[in-house]
Amino acid sequence: MTSFNPKDISTGALHGYLLSSVAPRPIAFASTMDAEGRPNLSPYSFFNVFSSNPPILIFSPARRVRDNTVKHTLLNVEATREVVINVVNYDIVQQMSLSSTEYAEGVNEFEKSGLTMLKSDVVKPFRVAESPVQFECKVNEIIHLGTEGGAGNLVICEVVKLHISNEVLDEKGIIVQEKLDLVSRAGGSYYNRAKKGFFEIPKPLSTLGIGVDAMPDQVKNSMVLTGNDLGMLGNVEALPKQKEIEEFIQNVSERYPNIGNMSPREKHKIARNYLSYGDVDSAWKLLLS
Repeated sequence: MTSFNPKDISTGALHGYLLSSVAPRPIAFASTMDAEGRPNLSPYSFFNVFSSNPPILIFSPARRVRDNTVKHTLLNVEATREVVINVVNYDIVQQMSLSSTEYAEGVNEFEKSGLTMLKSDVVKPFRVAESPVQFECKVNEIIHLGTEGGAGNLVICEVVKLHISNEVLDEKGIIVQEKLDLVSRAGGSYYNRAKKGFFEIPKPLSTLGIGVDAMPDQVKNSMVLTGNDLGMLGNVEALPKQKEIEEFIQNVSERYPNIGNMSPREKHKIARNYLSYGDVDSAWKLLLS
């Protein structure tokens, strides 16, 4: 075996070993609000349930390893002492990933990821309407584990109200795990789907993806593209130029001879096929043609 003393390797390397070894981990999709009432949404995989009486969830927005800065979520829960923890299922995993982009303070990640803000009953932060289970929480305590990059901050949350979609409940009101279809986090770009195992999602662009809110309406409001499709499409730095689109159409005209007369619905279906192979660039060129 290869052995390490944690103090003898870099924090980044240790962070990678921990995340790849302690996996899969559940995801807390945390919705908060700052002191000015601006919403924020971000996922965290240092998360679990620790008590049912009282009902306690704990997640940890750690200090960034690379520059020791803290995340907006931590600042918000310190200021307001409220949070909504939404679970992540496969249907929203790409939008969840897009929301983890490090947008500037005050940018609404609900809008960037194309997710719907749903008013909570007890706390001020919004729920994610598309999440099948949502926990409204009061923050009982925040424990800071250190002051250097990589240090965790345990946000101890007491559930004051929970909401469960009827679509994932059986006739007795019990959650059906297969219907819930949860997604969890592993190391690097890996995720785990409860029903089907590991898969990868490219990390959000450090240069910031355009987000769903910046898409043309005919794409954003598509009746064919799913939330996951929109999440993938939103993780691009810029849309392709007209010349690039024209060259693409010329190159695929032999495969799709009627491409010039296709309906938007037909183009969206082909774009979905491109996205299923991770070819976001071709999907965008087709959608904008």
